Amino acid sequence: MPYLDYLLAGALGLALAACCGFRVFVPLLAASLAYRTGYLTPAPGFAWMGSWPAVAALGTATVAEILGYYIPVVDNVLDAITGPASFIAGAVLMTSALPDMPPMVRWGLGILVGGSTAGIIQTGTSLLRAGSTATTAGLGNPVLATLENLLAIVGSVLGLLVPVLVAVLAVGMVLWVLSRLRRWRQRRVARRKAHLAGLRTTPG
Repeated sequence: MPYLDYLLAGALGLALAACCGFRVFVPLLAASLAYRTGYLTPAPGFAWMGSWPAVAALGTATVAEILGYYIPVVDNVLDAITGPASFIAGAVLMTSALPDMPPMVRWGLGILVGGSTAGIIQTGTSLLRAGSTATTAGLGNPVLATLENLLAIVGSVLGLLVPVLVAVLAVGMVLWVLSRLRRWRQRRVARRKAHLAGLRTTPG
């Protein structure tokens, strides 16, 4: 496999894995349809993703997931469930996109790159939803859900068509989420130190 093919395969896997951070099943369905139609060739052991039962199951799960995020309380429950699910889906998509590699290398890249990318982006969206729930009493959650749905669908389609571009955007998003998480942690530590300092200076 030429180096350019490796680059395109890796970018494709990364692009679809990143979309799992918005919706778990949308990119899985997109990959399944691409394998079913012959647009993409899955890695050895992933031919099942292009079967009609897989397409039907993933299609049903996609509709259920998208609708579930418009139901109050259920959306936050889904965030808790889709956290580990997005990691697994990202790892599977990344691994299935690297056909001409030893299995250990493919799975290693799938877990480290695909799974981590999906998990980090999903963590960012979960924190945004928690903030929306706290500040708007959940009224802003449907807007956030719609944006996530669009990003998952459009991102998956573009990931199949222009994987390198989407992969670059995904890396940028991961770096942004990590920077926000770092600042959030620093603020929490600063508030805790300030609180402890106040307790020490309080008389009696």
